[in-house]
Parts: sequence; C-alpha cells; structure tokens
Amino acid sequence: MKQTVKHSILLSLLAMLLACSQESTQPSAAPKPAVSVYRITAEPVGFVRDFVARTQASQQASIVARVEGELIAKHFEEGSTVDKDQLLFELDDSTYQASLTQAKAELESKQSAAERAKRNLARGQEVAPQGFISQSDLDKLIAEDLQAKAAVSSAQAALEKAELDLSYTRIHAPFAGQIGKIVQDIGNIVGPGSGELASLQATNPVYVNFQIDESEYITYLQSRSEATQAQQAGFTLSLKLPNNTIYQGQGQFVFADTKIDAGMGTVELRAQFENPEGLIVPGLYVTLLVEGNAKQALPMVPKIAVQLGQQGESVLVVDNDNKVVQRKLVLGRQINAMRVVESGLATGDKVIIEGLQKVRSGSEVNLVEKQVDPLTGVISDLTTQDQVKE
Repeated sequence: MKQTVKHSILLSLLAMLLACSQESTQPSAAPKPAVSVYRITAEPVGFVRDFVARTQASQQASIVARVEGELIAKHFEEGSTVDKDQLLFELDDSTYQASLTQAKAELESKQSAAERAKRNLARGQEVAPQGFISQSDLDKLIAEDLQAKAAVSSAQAALEKAELDLSYTRIHAPFAGQIGKIVQDIGNIVGPGSGELASLQATNPVYVNFQIDESEYITYLQSRSEATQAQQAGFTLSLKLPNNTIYQGQGQFVFADTKIDAGMGTVELRAQFENPEGLIVPGLYVTLLVEGNAKQALPMVPKIAVQLGQQGESVLVVDNDNKVVQRKLVLGRQINAMRVVESGLATGDKVIIEGLQKVRSGSEVNLVEKQVDPLTGVISDLTTQDQVKE
C-alpha cells in the first residue's frame, strides 16, 4: 500500500515538472517594433521647367586712371560697398595744378590782347571814312581782331582741359556697388595704359542669364502675343543656389535677345532678382525654375521616407491594421525637403519616416505620428493643434 502511494506521488511530481518544462520552452511573443510615421498631405504644385543659368552683376565697371600720375591714396575697404560718387582714389595733382595755373594766365593774356585788338579795330573803323588810314591797314586791324578772338577761344579750351585733367586726379565711383581688391599699390605710377585699379559691380538687382530652345522661344512669343495683360504673368521664377537651397525671392523676365544663335539654335534670355543681402554672387552657376501659376493639388512625401532600390523609388506605408506595406512611387521634382508624388500615394497615407531599418513589408508595428518641416526636413512631435485636427 505504501509503495502504491509513493508511486502515485512520484508520478504527480514528474507530471508537474514536465508541465513546467513545457511552459518554460514556449517562446514569449516579441514586442511590436515602434516607428514614426508622417501623414501625407496634398499641396498646390505647378508645372516646372528648370534651366541651367549663370548670374551676372546688373552693372559692372573697371576703375582706371584717366590721367597719368602717382597713386597716393585710396578711400575704401576692399570688398566693401561704396556709394555713387564716393571718392575712391587720389593721384598726385601737383603737375595738373601747375598746368591749370598756367592755362589761367595764358587765358588772361589772350583776353587782354583781344581787348586791345578790339579797341584798335574800333578806332580804325571810326577814322577810315575820313581817309586817315588805308583800306589795307583797316583789313589788317580786322584780321588782328579775329586772330585775338581765336586765341582767346583756344586759351579757354586749354583751361577747360587743364581743369578736366585736374579733376581726373580724384577718381569717384560711377554708381553704388561692391568694389573688389586693389590691383595697383599706393605709390605706383598709373595712367590710362596701366590697366584697372579695381573693379566695381552692382549686385542689387542681379541678372540671371539662361538659354532656351528656339522652338520654345517661338511658343513663348505666341502665347505672350495672344494673352491679355492680366494673363501674361502666368508663371513665377525662382532660383536654386549651388548648395541646393531655394533663394527666398521671385524674379521677373527683363530681356530676350533679338537673334537666334545659329550654331546652337537657342535664344539667350535674362531674368532679374532683387538681391538686397548680396547672397547671389555674380558668376554663380544656378538653376532657374520656371513654374506655371496654374496649380494642381498633389501629394507631398518627405525625402527622408523615400527608399531607392533596384526597381525604383518606394516608401513603407502603415495600413489601417498597423501592418507595413511597401509602395512603389513615381516621383516628381523636389521642393526643399519634400518630393512631389505623381502616383503611388494618396492624401492621408501614413509613411514611415523613422524606424525603417527595424521593419519590413508585412510587419505589425506600433506607430507614433510626427510632423516634418517642409523646408528643413526636421522631424518633430505633433503640436496640440495638429492632434486636435486628428
């Protein structure tokens, strides 16, 4: 009897140990990966053409000496902005001061001689009818008077030239703009043949030069001639800088060349942009974006959500069951930190922007909705206002 009881207890203990062993070997359910998602919205987007362009100063000049002399002073900082008519350089003017003094004295002498010739002629004309002087002497007095008047005119011209040469020893800015480095050092003898002293350029506004195909140019002319004045502003111009940022300002067309380039079959056009901060430097290669004002609402996806594979671009979307689905996309242009979606996404779709490396198609996830700054691409939590909208 005792053996039977012991056997039953032993069997019970074995059964309990077996059950515990089976429970311990069963794997626990893995936690769902957490991801951040962005809810797709639609924004108005117009048709865009981009052109390779180059920037140019709206005014530029080489500052040169118009008379010869020693360069004795400069009155600006290299690379600074100068005002119109601001004094830039001074040349030694002692020679030109002396020439001016001599020209003034010469003019006074000629004027005195002219007055004497005038009086002599007047006396001769007064006594000629009484026969006190011959006609030959009278003609001589007339010639002397004319010569004296001509000498005065010549001396007057010499004085004006001396004054002009003296004024050229002080070199002023022909317009307001940015001035470059000094090419000639103080103390050098400079003149018309010594080249520029510095360069000056006006960069506000700034020009953007680009070329279009001749067929596009004809189409543009036809549309412009057919449009009313109110309809002619059917596009906006913006600028992408070399660091891929969009310049915060719009431009306007100001010039189209009058001829077609025979070799390239293109026409040169020019746009103008206000540049008060001097951010657009002349000589930059930029991208001019011409966007039609007729807009179409299209989905916009953050650039950080887009994956590039062998079959093209795609994103991972979280569906209504919190499962991950891969979507292949057809994307348009980039606008700051966003890409235009031509097909593959709709407004309200939730694309994964953080945690992409932790999931794959078919995974079930825990999601947190966040927002993306369309300009910088910075990810942040939803504001209280955004949460209320949801």
